[in-house]
Amino acid sequence: MKIIVSQEITSVCPDFVGACVDAAVENSPFSQPLWDEIHQLGERLRSELTTETLKELPSIAATRTIYKKCGKDPSRYRPASEQLIRRMLQGKELYQIDTLVDLINLASIAYGYSIGGFDADKFVGDTLTLGIGREGEPYEGIGRGMLNIAGLPVYRDAQGGVGTPTSDHERTKISLGTRHLVVLINGYDGNEQRVVENARFIQQLLRNYAQSDGGTVTIYKHQ
Repeated sequence: MKIIVSQEITSVCPDFVGACVDAAVENSPFSQPLWDEIHQLGERLRSELTTETLKELPSIAATRTIYKKCGKDPSRYRPASEQLIRRMLQGKELYQIDTLVDLINLASIAYGYSIGGFDADKFVGDTLTLGIGREGEPYEGIGRGMLNIAGLPVYRDAQGGVGTPTSDHERTKISLGTRHLVVLINGYDGNEQRVVENARFIQQLLRNYAQSDGGTVTIYKHQ
């Protein structure tokens, strides 16, 4: 999968760095050891953060800043990583979906990056382009219905939008039948080392819980 970072993203975030994890996987409905990890992380975060200090984490603060620069209110359209961590800090259980989605959520919470997870066999074409959503652009967020993505960073394949930091698209969502997974980590803070660490963490989770060899990691930036 080729990934292009457009000039419109570079103009608001010249330091953007992303990582793509591409792997063969097997999904399952539920993994108790994975959820034990999630609960342990939740306990640690509740001892370290509040819903206010959460916004100061570099990965989340940078994503919120990009939302504002692109014209979106980050408190109304929260980045997914912030949504997940806020839910943990409020003492609420995360939604249990399936093992692949759950482990991606764990990786997002652990590093604070908004991460897209996709069934790569549902992409149209072989290229994804990261741009900014336009007024009236149709986009069905997973479990959210039609979403106004104007002013949101968005990945598009040959058919249209597939992922934003707020919600991925129904068309390319992960299912129990997913065998080819692509995970995109969005480093709006420009911290390549931490983005790579997050990708390596995902690879290890895939080895532990998705009967995978971890696949490959590719770094992408504006060329």
